[in-house]
Amino acid sequence: MANFGEKGYIHVYTGNGKGKTTAAFGLALRAVCAGKKVYIGQFIKGMKYSELDAPKYLANLVIEQYGRNCFIKNAPTEEDIRLAKEGLRRIREVLTSGEYDVVIMDEINVALYYGLFSVDEVLDLLKSKSEHVEIILTGRFAPQELVEIADLVTEMREVKHYYQKGVLARKGIEY
Repeated sequence: MANFGEKGYIHVYTGNGKGKTTAAFGLALRAVCAGKKVYIGQFIKGMKYSELDAPKYLANLVIEQYGRNCFIKNAPTEEDIRLAKEGLRRIREVLTSGEYDVVIMDEINVALYYGLFSVDEVLDLLKSKSEHVEIILTGRFAPQELVEIADLVTEMREVKHYYQKGVLARKGIEY
């Protein structure tokens, strides 16, 4: 049940370092454990990530994906654009429903980077949110317009990463 009365803020987690989605999911876990209802929409992701099983364990958590079962290579396809726009439409429904306390738009900055929809569409979407909803926008390449309207901006900066030593993504850690 939504916790009306509290002001919801807008967070942006961006930068080239690892941890943007991880931080958002940490906030989601904290919110669910505090009795809040959380919606996570994952843009440009359609692959099987371990976190997709979280709603089996956490009743107040919903996760939906708006991407194909592969990464965007070079240029987005019509399917990438269609799925992203469907996700944007769904997020608008979620933001105006009054049902959720926290809404996470995972990798929305990357979707913007690839031109799957416009910054103006996202800004318009953010204006439609209920006052109490906390919003988290993740992904590299956060546009300046989102940084300016956000109440909290965190930039993840890679200092060192074991990937440089040939360590591939590991289930439960990177996916």
